[in-house]
Amino acid sequence: MKLYVLQLGINPTTGSPVPGYLIRTDDGTNVLVDTGFGPKMVETSHRPGHQGAVVNTADLVVNQLARLGVPPSDVRYVIATHFDGDHAGSLASFAASEIVAQRRQYQAARGGHPRFAGTRDQWGDARLRYKLVHGDTTLLPGIELIETSGHVPGHQSVLVRLPETGPVLLAIDAMARALGDHTPENRPIGQYDLDEEGTRASTRKLVDLAAREHVSLIIYGHDPDEWKQVKKAPEFYS
Repeated sequence: MKLYVLQLGINPTTGSPVPGYLIRTDDGTNVLVDTGFGPKMVETSHRPGHQGAVVNTADLVVNQLARLGVPPSDVRYVIATHFDGDHAGSLASFAASEIVAQRRQYQAARGGHPRFAGTRDQWGDARLRYKLVHGDTTLLPGIELIETSGHVPGHQSVLVRLPETGPVLLAIDAMARALGDHTPENRPIGQYDLDEEGTRASTRKLVDLAAREHVSLIIYGHDPDEWKQVKKAPEFYS
């Protein structure tokens, strides 16, 4: 089992990253976690006056995977943690894969939640095949989906059990940054966190899971300080 951390964009002012992840299992199955922005963001992010994440052509997920010798057709599963634009902006590139999403997230999007209107052409692409799950689920041996609603309904984080590194928790946007001196009960709530109570509950859930499972590494959703230290592809955690 190997875990590759993909840089799918970065905010040049704050250093906040747009991460994605490739998990390669013992039997060679490729599992992608999130797809980053879509190709349109390359032009948009380079326009004068743009603020926020900048995406270069090399940052697009299909090009990041190509560096590792993995075409989209070789990705068995895409774990869609949620349908925000910086996480699901290239889902439609993986029509040959099975898209794994929490049923609650999928139903919220299908039900017309305005948060996900901007990526409807991606998550709603008629070619996509979905595997909808409900709550905490083992996808494959060593890959566990953790339901962490709050940031959005049906958000999910991922626990990857690596043979040498040990358990690695991909917190995604349930914990966009390290808590530092804060606790789940008094942590800052971001402007994009839809449900404060749910966000705090999911933060507590992940903190407790990390302690219980002796997690060796938590990779936060958009932490600029941690990002400087994280190994990026083609390096990997094993």
